[in-house]
Amino acid sequence: MSARLPCVLRPFCRLPPPRSPPRRLRVPCRASGGGGGCGGREGLLGQRRLQDGRSRSSCSPGSRAPPVRDSIVREVIQNSKEVLSLLQEKNPAFKPVLAIIQAGEDHLMQEINQNLAEEAGLNITHICLPPDSSEDEIVDEILKISEDITVHGLALQISENSFSNKVLNALKPEKDVDGVTDVNLGKLVRGDAPECFVSPVAKAVIELLEKSVGVNLDGKKILVIGAHGTLEAAIQCLFQRRGSMTMSSQWKTPQLQSKFHEADIVVLGSPKPEEIPLTWIQPGTTVLNCSHEFLSGKVGCDSPGAHFSGLTEEDVSVLAAALRIQNMVSSGRRWLREQQHRSWRLHCLKLQPLSPVPSDIEISRGQTPKAVNVLAKEIGLLADEIEIYGRNKAKVRLSVLERLKNQADGKYVLVAGITPTPLGEGKSTVTVGLVQALTAHLNINSFACLRQPSQGPTFGVKGGAAGGGYAQVIPMEEFNLHLTGDIHAITAANNLLAAAIDTRILHENTQTDKALYNRLVPLVNAVREFSEIQLARLKKLGINKTDPSTLTEEEMCRFARLNIDPPTITWQRVLDTNDRFLRKITIGQASTEKGYSRQAQFDIAVASEIMAVLALTDSLTDMKERLGRMVVASDKGGQPVTADDLGVTGALTVLMKDAIKPNLMQTLEGTPVFVHAGPFANIAHGNSSVLADKIALKLVGEEGFVVTEAGFGADIGMEKFFNIKCRASGLVPNVVVLVATVRALKMHGGGPSVTAGVPLKKEYTEENIQLVADGCCNLQKQIQIAQLFGVPVVVALNVFKTDTRAEIDLVCELAKQAGAFDAVPCYHWSVGGRGSVDLAWAVREAASQRSRFQFLYEVQLPIVKKIRTIAQAVYGAKDIELSPEAQSKIDRYTQQGFGNLPICMAKTHLSLSHQPDKKGVPRDFILPISDVRASIGAGFIYPLVGTMSTMPGLPTRPCFYDIDLDTDTEQVKGLF
Repeated sequence: MSARLPCVLRPFCRLPPPRSPPRRLRVPCRASGGGGGCGGREGLLGQRRLQDGRSRSSCSPGSRAPPVRDSIVREVIQNSKEVLSLLQEKNPAFKPVLAIIQAGEDHLMQEINQNLAEEAGLNITHICLPPDSSEDEIVDEILKISEDITVHGLALQISENSFSNKVLNALKPEKDVDGVTDVNLGKLVRGDAPECFVSPVAKAVIELLEKSVGVNLDGKKILVIGAHGTLEAAIQCLFQRRGSMTMSSQWKTPQLQSKFHEADIVVLGSPKPEEIPLTWIQPGTTVLNCSHEFLSGKVGCDSPGAHFSGLTEEDVSVLAAALRIQNMVSSGRRWLREQQHRSWRLHCLKLQPLSPVPSDIEISRGQTPKAVNVLAKEIGLLADEIEIYGRNKAKVRLSVLERLKNQADGKYVLVAGITPTPLGEGKSTVTVGLVQALTAHLNINSFACLRQPSQGPTFGVKGGAAGGGYAQVIPMEEFNLHLTGDIHAITAANNLLAAAIDTRILHENTQTDKALYNRLVPLVNAVREFSEIQLARLKKLGINKTDPSTLTEEEMCRFARLNIDPPTITWQRVLDTNDRFLRKITIGQASTEKGYSRQAQFDIAVASEIMAVLALTDSLTDMKERLGRMVVASDKGGQPVTADDLGVTGALTVLMKDAIKPNLMQTLEGTPVFVHAGPFANIAHGNSSVLADKIALKLVGEEGFVVTEAGFGADIGMEKFFNIKCRASGLVPNVVVLVATVRALKMHGGGPSVTAGVPLKKEYTEENIQLVADGCCNLQKQIQIAQLFGVPVVVALNVFKTDTRAEIDLVCELAKQAGAFDAVPCYHWSVGGRGSVDLAWAVREAASQRSRFQFLYEVQLPIVKKIRTIAQAVYGAKDIELSPEAQSKIDRYTQQGFGNLPICMAKTHLSLSHQPDKKGVPRDFILPISDVRASIGAGFIYPLVGTMSTMPGLPTRPCFYDIDLDTDTEQVKGLF
């Protein structure tokens, strides 16, 4: 057959000779939909018509030209082309790619596939393997293509003997355009043909019989002989659905001749053995040859006496190739449909609340979470958009944002709180309870976005942050311990940069300019060249040279010496453990440091600027740029020294490349949660990541809700959310949920101090209306703070079992009088989402109001004026007082060009003022600013208020006293 190919066609693969080592050759083919060459208007069909006479004379002297066959193929290709054009109208960049894995020399089918693909407008690529490729080599290639997101369909052109279960099971059913997998074949047999890919060869047999030959298949007797596996099953199934009676047989079956005599139609699934005489086939019987050897052009027609009713051996192969193209277009359409946002098909988990409510870890362990890949599929994530960490958590790739870029965002809800007690008032619990109510009970798509807890409070005094009771993220021990290692990545990156600073100072102090330059740009294999980041430094210095040997001595000195001024170093080492004895240390005590020592300190890891960068970035590229911009010190001329100057940006990005992906988990009721980033709200900006919020807003859809949490009181976490995070993200919030508790309000009303680990006094466990009424001043102030930003406020009263109805009603009434859109008691801790349905309705109604969101200040204002605005408008201070050091830093940052950044106040969370013991609403106080630091990569200036520490300490009895591991079951005990 290959001898009959027109001379204008050329091979698209040059295969290695037999017995050569296996190798793979990818041959991408053009994707033109018409024009010159083989893909013109007539295309393959027109060229093949030129030689139909020769084809017919070699096989069937009496047969007619096949215009019907040609018209069927053209109709299939034209239909595929039109469907593809319609898809491309809405998706101009979309062009499906068909990959064909070929093992063997088979130029004919290669050219048929190529020309039909060009006519339809598809891209096609051949992966050519040696004819003697092993099963494992074929499987390896299938697995690579199956995971390639740029390929939408995969076909196998291999010997029939190679179609083993191992090979077929390697194919992804959604890319199996030949319909050979168990999934596609099973759907066909079950009657779900529209939901599967049907074998193009089997379908070609039916199409040719019905349309080209004009056979009515109803009641016909069909003999399928020599077929195996999926082809045999598909052919039989299609015939039976048209009312035919099918017989299946192999060539060595006894009484084969009688079966030939009974058959109206014979379908050959493999070549006829020489010992089978052609006389067994009755005159007038329609014979179709769809064996692999015929389809691949390896054998010609050896049966000149057979009656083929006008069909040649080429007919099935050409039409099957066209139908494969049709399947490819269907595959592309399904792929596009998968890319679009679709309604969730979420299976929520049932709760069976117990009374009294067990411990958090007992509740968490009593619920079996869904496998995270199942959850991901339910909320519309694709398989290639998640990276699974064990059974219960996964990272979500940022590619989902590009896929859903045209999807409208859902509603954006912030959960903040009143000034809390040291015990916390349950913002995370309210966040989880609200999304459980929205999704599991009101059937509204919703996503919770939470911060990852630091090991500091988990083992210190506050405990974990997974929520509590029947409103928590599960498994809570995985949530609270390590998760996917993001904080460890931040710690490693931060400390690498810290090491780079002191190492650079040491080497500059102990080397000449020439020696330093030669070590920074060494000769390697007789070649000296700048790295990419060194070229960036040269550009920053205004040195437009790329050859290291061409720099002058003055240029080499400027390039090599950063001249860091040690007293100006602001970059600290970090540790994710509360350790008060690292608050002030001396480094460089060893003799190997040659007398270079200085005072330094450790911060808690979540206070690292790298954590803030992670929380505020919106892409990998943006994160790399932010990391490079981080200012670590000033040089002796007063200019900022950055991570880029130290040459460490690329390494930092490598350490953070996985941490940038949000972590997917679930609530007790099986609703989705993103856990990503964990900056403290008192010493950092206190919000989970922009990326988690953005991805969640796309996934929930226009009518859905994303509920994200801000740390501590509204004066800290909420203010920073609006002025810093919303500026970075461009997102506009719809509602603030302000969490309050009767316990905290009593404290603000003059109740005794509350201390973690110490039993509550009777004022907190017995009804006391007066204390509640007096303490509502703090709630009213926090409502007013939210109103400064023009966002409606819904108060969520987190109810404890000791709260009375009179106390609850009083709080809700006073909250509404203070301007809250609504105030709702919540019982999610004791019963789950069902206990927050009223809150969910209130939030939904408030979100329907028109947003009047505004920032508190313009970033162009001077640094001091922005600090004063926050102090007076938010905290209620009379004025601010700057220490000489703080004023000096402000002057330096302004001179360096960093004055137009938002402000991130580092202040105690236990009071609206700088004094933790001042409860309620302190007035007429002066807010002292002891120091000012700059997080240029993150994009804010952060003043330190009073004696605020960036490294917490452990209490007398830390939480770790109760944390243990059962070594038999490996279960964690004592977390809360």
